[in-house]
Amino acid sequence: MLKQVAIVILNWNGKHHLERFLPSVVEHSSDARIIVADNASTDDSLEFLSANHPQIEIVRNAENGGFARGYNEALAQIESEFFLLLNSDVQVTKGWLDPLVKAMDDPQVAACQPKVLSVNNPHQFEHAGAAGGFLDVNYFPFCRGRIFELTEKDKNQYDGPMEIFWATGACLLIRSTCFLNENGFDEDFFAHMEEIDLCWRLKRKGKKIMVAPASTVYHLGGGTLPYSSPTKTYLNFRNSLFMLTKNHPGWLFPKLLWRLTIDGMAAGLFLAKGEFRQFKAVFNAHMSFSRKLGTFLRKRKAGKISKDLYNPSGLFTGNILWNRFGKGVTEFSKLNQRLFK
Repeated sequence: MLKQVAIVILNWNGKHHLERFLPSVVEHSSDARIIVADNASTDDSLEFLSANHPQIEIVRNAENGGFARGYNEALAQIESEFFLLLNSDVQVTKGWLDPLVKAMDDPQVAACQPKVLSVNNPHQFEHAGAAGGFLDVNYFPFCRGRIFELTEKDKNQYDGPMEIFWATGACLLIRSTCFLNENGFDEDFFAHMEEIDLCWRLKRKGKKIMVAPASTVYHLGGGTLPYSSPTKTYLNFRNSLFMLTKNHPGWLFPKLLWRLTIDGMAAGLFLAKGEFRQFKAVFNAHMSFSRKLGTFLRKRKAGKISKDLYNPSGLFTGNILWNRFGKGVTEFSKLNQRLFK
């Protein structure tokens, strides 16, 4: 069954991660193909692989085009029923693949993810994906097990499989036909939130995204950029506006104006706290978005799909900002579950 799975690990100067985490992938994925897609690394990653894991396939990208382009170029060269996109800083566990592949028995399921815990704190959910991703009414992402910066302790409270809105790119099993038919990730994103955009596009065509918590992996997180990095802030603010512009099914400009206003308030808070680099990151994100607005309006027009196909399951019709910072909600289970579609 698992021979249809190609595990593809995107690498850029990540020998230290490959040394630490690749052995678990090799040990627990014997029936799957394992491929390292190298984004023109300048360290000795490839020499390390050749010497220590000669059985692993290597795809060489000509340059470092980031997460989105790197995967697009690599996956275009790989034939498999399923692609499993795996960050290089993920430790997998025995039997991790079976529940993920089982979730794909439903032909409407386009993609799924496992439960993602922290390498450094194994009883804590990890920021990138936790137990499945959601969007709120303003399209801010959060997870079962993580609301903004706060992650919950794993007490098996989210061990049930369920339909979600987006699955993490840190460990994403996706049908190759779904990935390729959507032309993969949007390369204008470079990195961050491109998997949410892809899941959103699939949901607009009626597809399902699932989490299968019977599969557990451990993610180091911040392997390329620390979570506090201004570069990460810039990419997250900018890319969130990109995907809203492309995918919001209703009137665009009222929603966009409201989101820009919220972002402005966040920038003001950074400024008030003396976090000048974070303030500048938000400002630069908005400037970059304004320069790309025409491009994304054209993408919106090209991708227009009947609302009748749209599968909104996993959308939270409440305001996650108000719940977290107004009401003090810190756990997914404490959100009003009736507000989820």
